[in-house]
Amino acid sequence: MAIRVKLTILMTLHFNSPPNHVCLLRLSAIGDTCHTLAVLRALQAAWPQCRFTWIIGTLEAKLMTRLLPEVEFITFDKRTFGRATLQEINRLRKLLSGRRFDVLFHLQLSLRASLLSLFVDAPIKLGFDRARARELQSWFTNYQIAAMEREHVLDALLGFARACGIETATPKWHLPLAPSTKRPTLVISPCSSHAARNWPAKRYAAVAEHAISAHGMEVILSGGPSALEVQMGKAITEATNATLVNHIGQDTLPELLNLLARSAALLSPDSGPVHMATMVGLPVIGLYAATNPARSGPYLSRAFCVDKYDAAARQYLGRPAAALPWTTKIERPGVMELIEVDEVNDKLNSLMSERSGASRDIR
Repeated sequence: MAIRVKLTILMTLHFNSPPNHVCLLRLSAIGDTCHTLAVLRALQAAWPQCRFTWIIGTLEAKLMTRLLPEVEFITFDKRTFGRATLQEINRLRKLLSGRRFDVLFHLQLSLRASLLSLFVDAPIKLGFDRARARELQSWFTNYQIAAMEREHVLDALLGFARACGIETATPKWHLPLAPSTKRPTLVISPCSSHAARNWPAKRYAAVAEHAISAHGMEVILSGGPSALEVQMGKAITEATNATLVNHIGQDTLPELLNLLARSAALLSPDSGPVHMATMVGLPVIGLYAATNPARSGPYLSRAFCVDKYDAAARQYLGRPAAALPWTTKIERPGVMELIEVDEVNDKLNSLMSERSGASRDIR
């Protein structure tokens, strides 16, 4: 493949012909790999004959390999420590030895990912601009995407497609899921990987009661098998006399995605399932005080988020959110209690009203 690279202030890459083989490096987390899938779909649409290899975390691969049978996945187990980590690095090095790619999209800001990028032989290694290239990423890339400020994480990753001259006005995921009828189900995924982002169990229970009494919804609790999530599920069910279905610790990631695809809404703090729901077009009622929904909220449902990030910034940091660095997290004890039950119920009422109106329009 003939490549002519023209480096401009915006670091735009110009190809005489499309690349033949591209490598994406994004190990984690679930939400960010959902964003990466939108980038991949944009690249596939522009370069239909190109082959794609994705270096990805072992957990995230359990979801993505089901969705992308046409993509080669090379997994890396991030959960290893010490000698086991060295063995995992050596395994990946051997898998990549002797292989050559046209472009590496270095999509992860972590030193570990950058070290793995050394094993990817590619003349073009595209990374973030210097202002955003944390953990020395710019040392491991030779081209950078255009510098932008205060972008949603998905928009930032779509900058990699834009750097190749590929326009991405509306992200698309094109998931190979069987068509299903949306049921009046509220899925509650109550836990983030960061405990300080979680809402109190009694408040989740109160919203569940409202969903059942006001909208006749079935309420399903979802989550992983960790002790924190199991305990949260137990606390929510014990805080209400309403009948809830507790799937916490039972569903695989593909099963959770299918559940989201046939439900009416998801209620969750800043977490991976928020972005899984976005991929399948499920409206999300996001709970945001510890983190900024403008940066990491559900991309297509930010109007349904309860946004107390600015209030948290003023109360805990003494400044408005607009005065904080873009990546600031306010993961303080009690911060999520700024979100009231009535505010969440109001968002659910609005969402269900829109859903009802859409159903009438279809009829």
